[in-house]
Amino acid sequence: MDALVLTLAIPLASGLLLALFGERGWAPRLNLAASLGTFLAAALLTVEVVAGGPRFAFGEAFFIDSMNVFFVALTAFVGLTTSIFSGPYMRNERSHGRLTAARLRLYKSMFQLFMFTMLAALTTNNLGILWVAMEAATLTTVLLVSLYRTPASLEAAWKYFILCGVGIAQALFGTILLYFAAERVLGETGNALLWTHLVSVRGQLEPVVMALSFIFLLVGYGTKVGLAPLHNWLPDAHAEGPTPVSAVLSGLLLNVALYAILRVKVLADGATAPGFAGDLMMGFGLLTLLLAAFFLSRQKDIKRLFAYSSIEHMGLITFAFGMGGPVANFAGLLHMSMHSLTKSAIFFAVGHAAQKCGTQAMEDIRGLMRINPVIGWGLMLGTLAILGLPPFGVFASEFMILTHAMKHHPWATPVLLLALGVAFAAIFGKVQPMVFGDTHARRLPHAPAITPVFVHLALVLMLGLWMPPYLVRWFEEAARMLG
Repeated sequence: MDALVLTLAIPLASGLLLALFGERGWAPRLNLAASLGTFLAAALLTVEVVAGGPRFAFGEAFFIDSMNVFFVALTAFVGLTTSIFSGPYMRNERSHGRLTAARLRLYKSMFQLFMFTMLAALTTNNLGILWVAMEAATLTTVLLVSLYRTPASLEAAWKYFILCGVGIAQALFGTILLYFAAERVLGETGNALLWTHLVSVRGQLEPVVMALSFIFLLVGYGTKVGLAPLHNWLPDAHAEGPTPVSAVLSGLLLNVALYAILRVKVLADGATAPGFAGDLMMGFGLLTLLLAAFFLSRQKDIKRLFAYSSIEHMGLITFAFGMGGPVANFAGLLHMSMHSLTKSAIFFAVGHAAQKCGTQAMEDIRGLMRINPVIGWGLMLGTLAILGLPPFGVFASEFMILTHAMKHHPWATPVLLLALGVAFAAIFGKVQPMVFGDTHARRLPHAPAITPVFVHLALVLMLGLWMPPYLVRWFEEAARMLG
């Protein structure tokens, strides 16, 4: 069977099976096996695309090239490690009485369907299907965020649904405007929303309509990216949902939403005035980066702290893609990869730390090195990596973004340095006391799955020291496609 079809079919079929039989004893193994199968199918798809070039599936409805196959591989990998982490984590939650068997069934089924929606959004060639997949991802994650059914989790899920619903409505209007501009050029052939057809005629699209379309799509999908000022759902969703959900929200969903913006930016760059789309992205990126950096110092919940860190990094990535050009696009893609791997590793460590201490309040989490040195080192190394200390890969990508900004947009450099400095001081100052000190925390009934933390951090360290040549060529090709 075709690797692309397998990549989509495995999470969809397993999600439906888990929805029906998720309370059976073999359900956790099926969840893990499905994630492994999805990753292997994505790896095979990556090999095929690297060797044979772009390809279509289901007619022209789905399309895979050097740009989105990178996101597919990353999504499948983080999905696999999250499913490994979630096994003992969810068993501990069940032992603590926070979850029932029915809610565990809901979690497993929605996790797989969430993976399917993200992979469908990444691989579709039709911008209308892309919108549908993003809306479906919203619906599945609403159920995941509200899994505990506490007043706080229900409020967080409701806020997430309302704000992202408003955003997705804006994106729908932007998609309609895009179709209106494309139909005048491509005619009523059914190809007016196919990206491969649109990119070939982007210079003929009506500039004013395309400008309006990009604004609505940037605001709409930017809501799911976590761009200010519609970012308020993200800290609540992270704080009140299960930790595996926080890992995939930060590590995957934000990337998929930004990927949607990047696809449309390629079209807007060809149709509108030079720099129009890029300047908008740079503006939103800097605003988001600066706002999140100063909010970090006010956080008292550990998951909210790293949620604002995700907002900060997505602002930096958006700014990088707004600058455009091969170097900035390369740096943006690299930073997306490093952020996904590092932030999911941090949330894995944070989840186990919160379970051991019985709280997410940072003032009550102390002495992780005494409770479990592995978790303590995982959190500390993950924090140092996400703060951009060498030799981790985040340092390499941030260095490329900063030096490119110094050369081409020197006015933005002080803002970037201020925001990164404030974020560094806020996060390090709060994490250091949590790792060291005295504690009376109890042992967990089930040993934590800490391997995914160090697998992710090892990859981030390796990519900071050395990048395989084929990965460099992959990033360069994707950067060129972005313009």
